[in-house]
Amino acid sequence: MSRIKEFTLPDLGEGLTEGEILTWLVKVGDTIELNQPIVEVETAKAAVEIPAKWGGVVTRIFHEAGTTVEVGAPIISIDTDPGAGPVPSAESLAAVEVAPEEGSVEPGMIGGPAPGGRTAVLVGYGPKTATAKRRPRIGTPPAPATAAPATPPPAAAAAAPAPVTQPTPASSRPPAAAPPAPTQPTPVTPAQPAAAPAQPAARPAGPVLAKPPVRKLARDLGIDLTMIAGTGPLGSITRDDVQQAAATASAPAETTVTESIVTQQAPATAAVFDASREQRIPIKGVRKLTAENMVASAFTAPHVTEFLTVDVTRTMKSLERLKSRPEFRDVRISPLLFVAKAVLLAVRRHPMVNSTWSAATNEIVVKDYVNLGIAAATQRGLIVPNIKDAGRLTLRELADALTALVQTAKSGKTPPSDMSGGTFSITNVGVFGIDTGTPILPPGEAAILAFGAVRPTPWVHKGKIKIRQVTTLGLSFDHRIVDGELGSKFLRDVGGFLEDPEAALLSWT
Repeated sequence: MSRIKEFTLPDLGEGLTEGEILTWLVKVGDTIELNQPIVEVETAKAAVEIPAKWGGVVTRIFHEAGTTVEVGAPIISIDTDPGAGPVPSAESLAAVEVAPEEGSVEPGMIGGPAPGGRTAVLVGYGPKTATAKRRPRIGTPPAPATAAPATPPPAAAAAAPAPVTQPTPASSRPPAAAPPAPTQPTPVTPAQPAAAPAQPAARPAGPVLAKPPVRKLARDLGIDLTMIAGTGPLGSITRDDVQQAAATASAPAETTVTESIVTQQAPATAAVFDASREQRIPIKGVRKLTAENMVASAFTAPHVTEFLTVDVTRTMKSLERLKSRPEFRDVRISPLLFVAKAVLLAVRRHPMVNSTWSAATNEIVVKDYVNLGIAAATQRGLIVPNIKDAGRLTLRELADALTALVQTAKSGKTPPSDMSGGTFSITNVGVFGIDTGTPILPPGEAAILAFGAVRPTPWVHKGKIKIRQVTTLGLSFDHRIVDGELGSKFLRDVGGFLEDPEAALLSWT
């Protein structure tokens, strides 16, 4: 078995097909343990941390943060046996040349390697002695082949004429008539206008000849080597050529900067309305799923919304008394706790509100449990995690569940399981200073309640106008399941609880 294991993006639940890599928690070379979190991925449901399936050393990360990856695609590779020595890299394996079967020389054959590092030769002939020939440079015609003996006689060597130098092509030799251009630019007197920089001589056709340090210098200075005529041997480009080209290019650049400053100081002639003044935000993850669900819900379930303004002065007083009790001193509680309790008690009286419309079976499915969803605004978009079987919780347990739900949602760690299976939802728009709204139903739910801001308001109380704590509730429901009568009775009971929660707790439970 291979010691290098490729870890693929798993299916994080409910048929999700892709996820966006938010943050890598490890890097190449790190030693990780089994089930150690290695990456944070955002799906259409939430952001989750994925643990490692194996322990070992991270050898490769396939995708950078911000990349959307399909389920089943590899995201990281792990060396599960780092103590077994280094793993041969792909480059080293590719560099190994395999001798072809045809024409291969076996050890011990003539011209092949022999045991002991010797070369197998034919007796009396010795090993082959030949001078290594260098491959001709690209662009230079090869020298004509001459049949000369390997070791000429002395007389022949003395009488041999001097070697004739092959004529160098015009494309590869430097110009002989004119000396190279001076490296210092010609000074221009202030009285005369600055002349345009002299254009370099046309570079000979063919490949660019330059040493690696010269090429690196050109990259650092932003110089195109194909636009420079080299002054070195065979027309190669030297460091002086690159530096001179950079000095020549700096003069027009300074002029351009000056012109741009003058242009910025000039008054704008007309406003521009194009992509330079627009921002594009990719629709993905939680925002994408929320949009799809809202469109499907708005155009599938016929929405009806009703409003009720309620005096919640007694609820606010009960909340203060509840905070002073010993069992609630270490719990963060808010008016949302009483609204949630009011909904749970009202659902007991009107269970049809806690149901769903099944188009596949032409049935209304009434739930005997309440998975209470709480809409939460996060940096990645709106999510609605729910408290499972919230109707069975005590007031203290409900307060703990609400606190944990909100904190987890704000940190972006809500698991997908907490955002599925909701039966009734509450959206607390009052925290933004909004009085109320007409919320859209989450898919599969029959009703959703909007809880507005609590404000001091003049109110008729016991026949007198007094300043009371007042809020407005908005209930949207699916008119296929909940008609006007049922929706009105449910909203009235929620409001009745908030008007006097202590009396409602004694009489309804």
